[in-house]
Amino acid sequence: MISIRLSRIGTRRAPVYRIVVMPKHRDPWAICNEILGHYNPRKNPRELVVKADRVKYWIGKGAEVSDTVWNLFIDEKIVEGKKRGVTTL
Repeated sequence: MISIRLSRIGTRRAPVYRIVVMPKHRDPWAICNEILGHYNPRKNPRELVVKADRVKYWIGKGAEVSDTVWNLFIDEKIVEGKKRGVTTL
């Protein structure tokens, strides 16, 4: 199963995330199939750069989107639907 998810890059205490397409069982820092964009939560306002056409292509191919990435895509109006619940402890 292919998934679209975040892969952390950046330094300690300064996270930046890549939005990547890779098999779900693979380690998030392994080689990915494609880099779709990046997300920087530390900027004000948050910075999200995404290739929308490639996102729609992968979703059309059956890629599963992680909950956090799904919510980011809804905020940017790349996909339509309801936000998913994401909880952290």
